[in-house]
Amino acid sequence: MAQRRARARGPRQTPLARLLSANGGGVRATALDVFELARRKWLAGERIDIGRLAAELGVGRATVFRWVGSREQLYGEVISALFAAALERAQRDASGVGADFVADVTHRLLQAFLAAEPLRRFVKQDPEFALRVLMSKRSPVEHRCTSAVQALIEAQAAAGHIRPAMAPEAMAYVIVRIGESFLYRDVISGAAPDIDTATQAIRILVTAQPPAAKRARARPRR
Repeated sequence: MAQRRARARGPRQTPLARLLSANGGGVRATALDVFELARRKWLAGERIDIGRLAAELGVGRATVFRWVGSREQLYGEVISALFAAALERAQRDASGVGADFVADVTHRLLQAFLAAEPLRRFVKQDPEFALRVLMSKRSPVEHRCTSAVQALIEAQAAAGHIRPAMAPEAMAYVIVRIGESFLYRDVISGAAPDIDTATQAIRILVTAQPPAAKRARARPRR
């Protein structure tokens, strides 16, 4: 009797079984699937094409655009993930405190970007589009780089290791621009990338002392 009741109930409904049943036996793609597929293609040196991504995942092209915004934004998300991983390694491996730590982290980041073959290939294939993805305010790459550097500066300032000569947000923006200018110098000006000079400039910026506070009252005349 118990066996007949078990057969009547059928197989146990696991989360996977319920998901497959809800989707007619197949798993519906999500925005994360688009991201992962785009990331794999980018790492393999393939161009990211929204139509091809949609076809491979079995969803509509309009749906993929709704999920990712645009091809430019999707590239930005993929490269931002590279930046996040490189930043984590740089912060873990960097030494020193204050300006030394900030300079070491940024130097390691620039080294990682310079050595990243998918990134160099991307910039070489279509420099104008690549720089728009990497440096445009509409792309997540520069925004997330700047936010991460700002957090780095604020943490060192809170620990008493540095006294920023300018607002952390502004300093972070300048640091990112310095790094970009020397990292992509071959595309911007035709000169070779120079991360050592970029690091030196960043160190000088971080070690600069804030201007002396103005006295509230002028000295009385004698």
